[in-house]
Amino acid sequence: MSGNDVYQKQQFGQKTGFGARPALLVIDFVNGFHDPEILGGGNIAEAVKATVPLLAFFRENHLPVIFTRIVYAADGSDASLWCEKVPRLRDLTEAAAASQVVPALEPRPGELVIRKTQASAFFATPLAANLIAKGIDTLVVTGCTTSGCVRASVIDAMSLNYRTMVATDCVGDRALGPHEANLFDMGQKYSDLMTVAEIMSALAPHHFPAM
Repeated sequence: MSGNDVYQKQQFGQKTGFGARPALLVIDFVNGFHDPEILGGGNIAEAVKATVPLLAFFRENHLPVIFTRIVYAADGSDASLWCEKVPRLRDLTEAAAASQVVPALEPRPGELVIRKTQASAFFATPLAANLIAKGIDTLVVTGCTTSGCVRASVIDAMSLNYRTMVATDCVGDRALGPHEANLFDMGQKYSDLMTVAEIMSALAPHHFPAM
């Protein structure tokens, strides 16, 4: 029996679908992860490019957009054990160019930007409280890296009972092996996998209440 057959037999990979109030979560698409000389590489640049029309779609439909950035104190006072594994994370300070959202996806006034110091967008951040306040029940997830901050955020979203859609062409990793393996695993256990075109097609017919 193949690996895929085992998942099918055990009834993994069921679809949760969209709820009534979706938001777009753009995870760590910052200059440092876009640049292969710093923390980027692989297919991250392509994922950023694919996110541009999805971001425009959410804005045109007045749907919430939330960004995350990894931000550490300039004096290193909040550097975590994660920074021992990946020392260059310490360079992602508030003012550092590497920590700013890439120009193609620059946040607009009124769009929430979450600062975080760990992989998950939910860990020790106000993200969950903000989603509750806005009545959000569905997250469309883009960003990087697929095997790191995207996966950690998707697992926490599922743990908090948010319907989660990973935009497959809008997530990237510095190596394609981890990217593909983690996409498969998230699709089996924690999220629905959809392309940008599929997401926009599914959401286009709906009239969403003002948020």
